Amino acid sequence: MTEREDRFRTHRIIQIDEDIRSGSYPSVSFLMEKHGVSRRTVLRDIEFLRDRYQAPVEVDRKRKGYYYTDPTFAIKNVLLTEGDLFMVGTVMHLMEQYKNTPLENQFKSMMGKISELLPTEVSVDSGFLNKDVSFISDPLPKIEGEVFEKIFEAIKTRRIISFRYRSVSSSEYKTKIFNPYHVLCHKGNWYVFGFEHESKEKRVLALSRINEISIMDNRFDFPEGFDITKEIDMDFGIWHSNEKPEIYELSFDSRIANYILEREWHKGQNMKKRKDGSVYLKFKSNQRKMILSWILGFGSLVTVLAPQNLKDEIMKTAGDVYAKYRNDNVD
Repeated sequence: MTEREDRFRTHRIIQIDEDIRSGSYPSVSFLMEKHGVSRRTVLRDIEFLRDRYQAPVEVDRKRKGYYYTDPTFAIKNVLLTEGDLFMVGTVMHLMEQYKNTPLENQFKSMMGKISELLPTEVSVDSGFLNKDVSFISDPLPKIEGEVFEKIFEAIKTRRIISFRYRSVSSSEYKTKIFNPYHVLCHKGNWYVFGFEHESKEKRVLALSRINEISIMDNRFDFPEGFDITKEIDMDFGIWHSNEKPEIYELSFDSRIANYILEREWHKGQNMKKRKDGSVYLKFKSNQRKMILSWILGFGSLVTVLAPQNLKDEIMKTAGDVYAKYRNDNVD
């Protein structure tokens, strides 16, 4: 049976169950006409009800129709195919990367509600089991549930928030007053974008570094025409920058040509393979910090063609790394 046929049968059986429970004693001919199927199909559906759901369905000879000997019986309305169950199992593994956020408990609650809708026994072909699929997620910092919930509430109600925040390079927490505009999830890490009152600048702050959060009575207005995609180049990162976008031109070694070619690194990219096997990549972005880190990850397999200031920064970083290890060897 194809997936499409399986879905039609599931809908049909649920409706047959409703007809039987209604006490109208639906006959074979009635069910044939209602669902546009053959007598053989109706009889198969009735047998399926008996076998799969242990439905106490019998025929009333006087009324010439079906009824349940147990009037309290009802099948549970499950519209999940084997493929759907496979996807649910896969998504459960994907959610492991959100272990340290309130989404974990919310997701478990949702899955619990779905499981309550399932019949007591579910038969799934072993070919759909995903025991051979594994997911490796990045190590993620823990986010306080109160932080997660209050930031979303503040965005919804447009109210200013106050909290204590510790930057990545500091060991001390500082009090901040903040207008939260938008929440971002970047590679499993959660951030809030908004306006910081102290600096009077737009900032991106990590939720994992926030504590002692409270929602204030004061409200704020979103900037006119606010669009998060105009504030952040989301193809390369989540950091807000007031710098104008620059043109980046890179040349990747032929040894990783396939790796580079099979991916879309930026929606506005211009990419082509050269005769020598290397790959040329060009795009515009203002995410200098993220691009620098990304390029360094390729080591000597990438050459920066432009802009010159990025080439200079790469050279300086490489020099600092060389000096560090050189000094270690001297010691």
